Order: sequence, then C-alpha cells, then structure tokens
Amino acid sequence: MSQLIEQLRAALGADAVLHGAAAMEARDAAQTHGLAVDLGAPLAVLRPRSTAEVALILQSAQAAGQAVVPWGGCTGLVDGAHADGALALSLERMNAIEEIDPLNRVMRVQAGCILQKACEAAEAHGLLLPLDLGARGSATLGGTIATNAGGNRVLRWGMMRDMVLGLEAVLADGTVINGLNTLIKNNAGYDLKQLFIGSEGTLGVVTRAVLRLRPKPLSENVALLAVEAFEHLPRLLQRLERELGGSLSSFEVMWAEFYRLVTTPPAAGRPILPHGHAFYVLVETRGVNPSADAEHFENVLAGALEAGEVSDAVIAKSDTERKAMWSLRDDVPQVTREGPVAAFDVSLKIDDMPGYLDEVREGLSARWGSQCRFVVWGHLGDGNLHVMVGVEDGSPQTHHQIEQQVYGPLRKRPGSSISGEHGIGLQKRDYLSCSRTAEEIALMRTLKAALDPRNILNPGKVLGVTA
Repeated sequence: MSQLIEQLRAALGADAVLHGAAAMEARDAAQTHGLAVDLGAPLAVLRPRSTAEVALILQSAQAAGQAVVPWGGCTGLVDGAHADGALALSLERMNAIEEIDPLNRVMRVQAGCILQKACEAAEAHGLLLPLDLGARGSATLGGTIATNAGGNRVLRWGMMRDMVLGLEAVLADGTVINGLNTLIKNNAGYDLKQLFIGSEGTLGVVTRAVLRLRPKPLSENVALLAVEAFEHLPRLLQRLERELGGSLSSFEVMWAEFYRLVTTPPAAGRPILPHGHAFYVLVETRGVNPSADAEHFENVLAGALEAGEVSDAVIAKSDTERKAMWSLRDDVPQVTREGPVAAFDVSLKIDDMPGYLDEVREGLSARWGSQCRFVVWGHLGDGNLHVMVGVEDGSPQTHHQIEQQVYGPLRKRPGSSISGEHGIGLQKRDYLSCSRTAEEIALMRTLKAALDPRNILNPGKVLGVTA
C-alpha cells in the first residue's frame, strides 16, 4: 500500500496524509475527544479539504482494493470507527458552516462541523438545531448523520434523520451524489439521502448536509422529579405530554443506582433530591412565553404530585440550576468509576421495560451474583434505555456472555431493538437478527453490494463480511 500512500500524498499534500507515527498520534488525539473507543491502528489518516478530495481518495482506494473507514468525532460506542489496517478518512478540515438561511430556516454545513458549533451558530440567528447529546462538543454532524444520532430531545424533534433535508455524499467509486435539497416537501422520486443516514459510512461518505432549523424557544423550564414506582412513569409521561401543549422536549429517567453514582464523590454533582427514591426524572419544556410557561409548568407538576405520580420535585429557578440538573444526566463516565462496564443501548415498548430489566437482572445475578454491577438510565419517553453491566472478569468470553444476557430477552419482545441510537458497528453485528428479519438483512446486503461492490467502505461494520 506504500504506492497508494505516496500517490495520495502527491495529490493531497503531505499534511493531508499522516502515516506511521504521525497516524498513531492522530489516532490517539481522536480517542481523547470521546469515551473509551477502539480505533485500531490505521494504515494512514487522511485529512481532505474538499468533497473533490474525498472523491479522489475513494476512487484511488477502490482501484487499489483498500478499505476506508470514515472518522467523525470518534465518540461512537460500537467500534464503528475501528480502522485497523485501513485508511482512516477524517473530515476534520471540512468543518465550515457554509450558509444559514433564517427565512427558510435551513443550515448548510460541511460534515466535519462540530455539533455544538452548529447549534451555537443557529442560536445566533434566533434559531434552534434541536439535536442534543452528551458528546455535543466533539461529535461531528457527519458522524451524527451517519449514525442517525438521537439524544435528549427525540421526544419532541425526532432523530437526526428528521433534521436532514438534503445531503451530499461520495460513493465508493468516487461518484459525488449532490442532493443538497432545501425543501421540507420534495417528493420527486426516491429519497436517496435515506440510504446514507444511519448507514454508518458503509454505503457512502457524507460530506455536506442541509439541516432543518426551528425557531429558538423563548422559555425553558427544567425540573427533577422523584417517582416511587415504574408504573407511575408512563402515567406521568402521558400527563406531561397531554397538559403541556406540545412543549415537552425531554423526559429522562435515572434509576436509583445511576443517580447515586452521579451524586456522590468523586462525582462533581450532589443530590438535588435525596437518595432513596426508585426513579429520578429530568423533565424539560421549551416554550414561547417565559412567565406563563413557568406558571403552567408548576401547575402541571402540582397535579402530578397530587395524583401520586410524583413524590417530590425541584424546579430549577435559574440557568445555573438548570445546568446542574442536566450535568447529573450527562455525567455518564461516573458509571465506569467502579470498574469497566459493557455498554448497551436498547429500545422497546415502555410496558415491556420492567419485565425486560427484571429478566436481564436475574440472568446476570444467576451467572455472576454480587460481582455484577447493573446500572440503567434512559430517554424512556422515546423507548430508549441505556444499560451498563460490569463484572470483574473483563475477558472477551465474559463480554459475549453478558451480551447474550442483555440481548436474549429482546428476542422474546417483538418490536424491540438492540440499538436505539448508537448504531451497530462491530459490537452488535452478530445480534442484528434480534431486531431485523432475514429478508431485511438480505436487502441490506443487496444495497451494500450495489453501492460498494468491492467492499471498501467501513468493511465488516453493521453486516459483517459480505460476499
């Protein structure tokens, strides 16, 4: 592959092709921006400056039969950016916000733009890019599109898929698909952008996108609620959705063990509500009338307290208090402070959750007893739970056994998913059949073979080895 590396260096410039020790330094720097991710040892790290250069890279790689793994912010948790022996394609230099159109409420961006930067730029125009997640300061928009990211506000504004009006993508052979549509309604033929949203870089490389913006809300209300029984959670959610007039933007649930970890040393957070409750619910609304919305918010929560759905509540009275509440929910690294954990991201019907979690907990306890740590939190309002499991033995065999305990019960619950928002990558590909039929997987393979016949784009991810 040295000939290919030299060819790319001559075409792109030496600073755009990092090889050897320089590639490892770039790999290490990328890993420090996210959580514990395994990026492998890439053959080289490529840093193009334009879509044309991405097209040149893929055209050259396909001719050489060389694998290419797209890198965004490298914050994914399913090894989707693992690039061992491959060319890592980093779009960090393609990070411009090209246009914000306040009248039509759209933003055109390059794929390497950091999510937080894009959100702040939208707010400067009185607009809102609704996507919000813990890795907002390092995740790129290209990465969030490739993984169809979800986050904290899916309940109101949907997944990343719901925010993408159009995109530009480069196919494996270097063909550029320019579909930078700016219209909300455009029913002219196949909606080709959907091929690339959520495909994890296996069908093409997203290089630019047009995103739908919303008017920036004028009010924000946040509260932390204590709930004593799971059956109260869906009733509370229904009450809030019904009585808050569509302003409910987040409904985040922390199980007691998660709340303990993020409110005790060495965590920075401290209890806002006392320990001892079964569940802690973080509720957020975004509205248009600060004084009226705040009063209505309090009245709705008072009704929930009176009905027994909530046992205690604290309403944030300042931006500082709102941030303190959200910081508890975002302090996910505290879950690993007592040892390594295996992270899972599942979706299922709300009424299936108690039975599912009981079955997983019982299975883990029967196998590992008191050695096993089991921590749960999630978005819940959109059916998404995050499950963390830790045992002292961190061997691959043990990890596989944990996976079977977590994914096995999903097979018994139709409509459940092994991935609510993190994607499949390498870690979940062997369990794809838990959530997809044989016919669906066969169609996925047909699409992969049609768009990437030499299997150079993020090979092995999502579907495993393809013929």
